[in-house]
Amino acid sequence: MAFLTIFTAPKPFTNPHISIIQRNALAAWTRLADVDVIAVGDEPGIPEAAQEFGIQNVPQVRRDELGIPLVSAVMEIGHTCSNGPLLCYANADMILMSDTVKAARAVSEQVQDFLLVGQRWNLDFTEPFDFSGDWESRLRLDVAQRGEFYSPWGIDYFIFPRHLYTEVPDFTIGRPAWDNWMVCHARTSFGMAIDASRDVVVVHQNHDYSHLPGNRPPYGSEVAKSNLAKAGGRKHVYNILDTNRELVRGRIRRPQVRFVRLLRRMERMLINNEGRGWGWEMSLKLQQMQRPLAIKPRR
Repeated sequence: MAFLTIFTAPKPFTNPHISIIQRNALAAWTRLADVDVIAVGDEPGIPEAAQEFGIQNVPQVRRDELGIPLVSAVMEIGHTCSNGPLLCYANADMILMSDTVKAARAVSEQVQDFLLVGQRWNLDFTEPFDFSGDWESRLRLDVAQRGEFYSPWGIDYFIFPRHLYTEVPDFTIGRPAWDNWMVCHARTSFGMAIDASRDVVVVHQNHDYSHLPGNRPPYGSEVAKSNLAKAGGRKHVYNILDTNRELVRGRIRRPQVRFVRLLRRMERMLINNEGRGWGWEMSLKLQQMQRPLAIKPRR
């Protein structure tokens, strides 16, 4: 029984660049100690990649009317097809390293109910990554030299005990709002949303959006609007600045007081689900003020 089960719903492996970065992610995950990996779906290349890396493939998954997997169904597979104490849903373009497992273990020894998330580092990959030798040290150096610390709106991995998130709305995966709902649920349900950005380096491999209509991010699409409604509207759309704990050198503590967090708190107080009015306009200005502050790495 592995301590941590990482599960994911990859994109089809038909795009050569998507194939490279998803193989990089799977190759990294399968090198982590005390970790099992599950690939969900039967899109082209997923069963073959699962066989290549010796991981479990669950081909059948409930989908929306467009044939895209539902978050609730993927979560159900993560729960039922694993037997370890902790689960981690991660996007299939994310390279996770041993500090992810170390952080999960440290948090699980301190609290029973939690959601662990963190800001990512963006990095360009055009070739398969070389996993020989001390690959983690080489990757960390690469991140330090040319990586971009990304916005707290990018939430790409979620670690939680298996008894949590057993009931999740039927969000469409890979579209906005469901990841934000995960953080909101942690804050409002069991009160322990933890930001691991100081302790954990996770690497997002940059890619285009050729797999989506119009070759652009899905914000504003009908599916995105549907996800937002299922989340309960804008007031339930949280990001990593809305966590109420952070992990620092393996210990859970209350977040450090930072101006950007205060701005985000004020913004959240003014947000409305109608998207109009003076409060809404002020919330947009507060959001704009946060952007340069939110992408400064914290040590």
